[in-house]
Amino acid sequence: MAEKGGKEMQKDELVAMLKRSVQEFNSWRKENLNERIDLSEVDLSGANLQGADLSYAKLLRTNLRGANLGGAHLRGANFSEANLRGTNLSEANLHEANLCRVNLHYADLRWVDLGGADLREANLSNVDLRGANLYETNLCDANLCDADLCNADLRLAKLYKANLSQANLRGANLRGANLSKANLRYADMSEANLCEADLQGADLCGANLEKAKMDSATWDKVVERLRATVRIEAE
Repeated sequence: MAEKGGKEMQKDELVAMLKRSVQEFNSWRKENLNERIDLSEVDLSGANLQGADLSYAKLLRTNLRGANLGGAHLRGANFSEANLRGTNLSEANLHEANLCRVNLHYADLRWVDLGGADLREANLSNVDLRGANLYETNLCDANLCDADLCNADLRLAKLYKANLSQANLRGANLRGANLSKANLRYADMSEANLCEADLQGADLCGANLEKAKMDSATWDKVVERLRATVRIEAE
């Protein structure tokens, strides 16, 4: 931990400062740029951390349930196995963050930057990801059941074996995404861009592909049958 006024900063002191004033904490970080922030297994549930600079921090198994991290700087942070249920992360920067096996059930992730982030096996059910940046994000084996991904950028995203049943992917950009063996049952992919996407082995039972663009996409025979009944547009 870093020193403040000649005294080594302990984890509990950092937590107290963060809860007391985000502005104070951010100012301290600017003066201690080389210090590693470790807030693993800390209880920050319900805390107002809007705009906090926790970039590259360790937050393993941290309890952030119901916290406000709107607009926070979280680039490269390690949230592995953290509890983020119902957390507000709208417009936060989570670029290249580690979110493996995190619980994000009912979280607000509108317009969040998750480009290049690792969300393998994460629980994202009922999450609001409208307009989110998920470019090259790893979502393999993630649970996105009932998630709202309307107009999200999922180009080159890895969604192998992801559960996207009943998800809203209307207008989403999935160009080049890997959706092989994904569960897309009853998902709304109308007007989505699926050009060059890999849909091999995906379950598309009941999916809405009306006006979806699928030029050069790879699919099984099931999609060929869907083309006969659903309007799918070439790019």
